[in-house]
Amino acid sequence: MIFEIKQFDPQAYRQQTRRSTFIIALIFLLLAMTFSALAVELFGVADGDNFWLNLSGVLAGLMVTATLLRYKLSKQPWMAAAVYGWQLKRSLMRVTNVMHHVDAGVALNNPDALKLLRFYHLGLTQMHQLDGNSSDHSQTTQDSQRHKASMEALGLDTEQCRLDPAWLVAVKNIQTSK
Repeated sequence: MIFEIKQFDPQAYRQQTRRSTFIIALIFLLLAMTFSALAVELFGVADGDNFWLNLSGVLAGLMVTATLLRYKLSKQPWMAAAVYGWQLKRSLMRVTNVMHHVDAGVALNNPDALKLLRFYHLGLTQMHQLDGNSSDHSQTTQDSQRHKASMEALGLDTEQCRLDPAWLVAVKNIQTSK
């Protein structure tokens, strides 16, 4: 799957993700309370210890909420910002997992490694902006500018807003073939 960085207003992104988080938490709370009360009503004993029934109701609520989130809610328009944020972070993690290969490929001026690192810098910059994390943003900016200059010197396109999974495979294969 090819992931593409999209433009988001950080303030609107944070507002939308807070809203979707609140809705998911409310759904979980309602389901957990309902299942716990139902379990105690059906199987509980008066004046008895119903802790395990309450716990099983909470766990059932968690499983139903996770299933709803995975198969139904994540496709809703009000979840778009949260889903995008998760996909962005997942894409950055895919690059992070092979960063030792990327760094070695960059040292060899491998085009796939250079593109991956540029995508990583652009994605990380956007993640910091969306999350409102300005402290880590300054270090990323310096590294990104140095890398961008080296790509320009090699005549490579610096607008790498897409993560092509073939780059990940290519970078791993280049390093293992040495």
